[in-house]
Amino acid sequence: MTTVLDKVRSGREAAGERWRGAPRWVRWALLAAVIVFFYALPNKEFYQYLGPIPTPGANFTQVMFTVSIYVLLAVGLNIVVGFAGLLDLGYFGFFAVGAYTVAVLTSPSSNLKTLWPWLLAVPVAIALTMVSGVMLGTPTLRLRGDYLALVTLGFAEMIRIGAVSSEFLRGQRGFNQIPHPPGEFADGKPVFGVLDARPYYWLVLTLIILVVIGVRNLTHSRVGRAWISIREDEDAAQLMGVPTFKFKLWAFAAGAAIAGLAGALFAGKQNFVNSQNFELLNSIIILAAVIFGGSGNIVGAIVGGGLVAYMIERFRGIELLGVELYEYRFLFFGLVLVVMMIFRPEGLIPNRRRAAEFKDRRKEVTVGE
Repeated sequence: MTTVLDKVRSGREAAGERWRGAPRWVRWALLAAVIVFFYALPNKEFYQYLGPIPTPGANFTQVMFTVSIYVLLAVGLNIVVGFAGLLDLGYFGFFAVGAYTVAVLTSPSSNLKTLWPWLLAVPVAIALTMVSGVMLGTPTLRLRGDYLALVTLGFAEMIRIGAVSSEFLRGQRGFNQIPHPPGEFADGKPVFGVLDARPYYWLVLTLIILVVIGVRNLTHSRVGRAWISIREDEDAAQLMGVPTFKFKLWAFAAGAAIAGLAGALFAGKQNFVNSQNFELLNSIIILAAVIFGGSGNIVGAIVGGGLVAYMIERFRGIELLGVELYEYRFLFFGLVLVVMMIFRPEGLIPNRRRAAEFKDRRKEVTVGE
């Protein structure tokens, strides 16, 4: 088993070296082809030829929208967990803040009765989630490890319980008639309607590309280098003059802003928001997606978020010996995670530094044996 795994790892490392050594135009061409593939994916004329990929028991375009939301959340959480090294178990709480902000400002069910258009409410949702990230981080980011995880877990539970019990947030009754994003075709038909999820998927996919470009530029800047130094050794970074608290706060704020954007997009698509949309399990799934794909690597976060969301939905409508497999989806998901953590704890596509660390550990274990 060890020999087979070593061969797989060496083949993957060789492929990574070939990719990094390929001419720039080849990498850009392959990247463009991947982007075109995902833009074409929700069209039935295209995905009907993809064999078992389309989901049999659910609308595939709706599933792809859900997958894109998870990818956006994974990219945001990767800033906090992957780059800054902060264990956040309550990330979905920021998603809830973004969704509820849009709902309160736009829905006729809201007590405010402001009836803002969706597009005007989105910047407010992003700003409010950034503020909530700063408010959460200011008193808590001096904590580390498990203690920080418990505080963020408490934050997510506070948001959920507040949504359940608050009359202002309407509990399980929720907010209905949340407006959709703007836009009309030439015949007056709205671009973002109720039945077709493709425009929403394309909108989120476009925003993912823009967010990834922004995050990539940020991680290659002074801010990104500070995050990596904090992740590797916070004490050493502080001794070298890095204002660790400030940069950790920036990581929280940036991750929260992306989650708020995802929440605003979710509210605009669903047209309805209530407390049942924001269970704690979702925070765990997003964190698992980042680790599964490869913490600290943007591509890894994208792959992890997409695969985790797709795996969960793939079991819908499938029966085995009269048993609905969708009821056991989290059992299969947990088994995949266990196997993954045993044989590839660094994730599917880890960053080079993290992959080198695990490679050194494996060598130490081999020498010890």
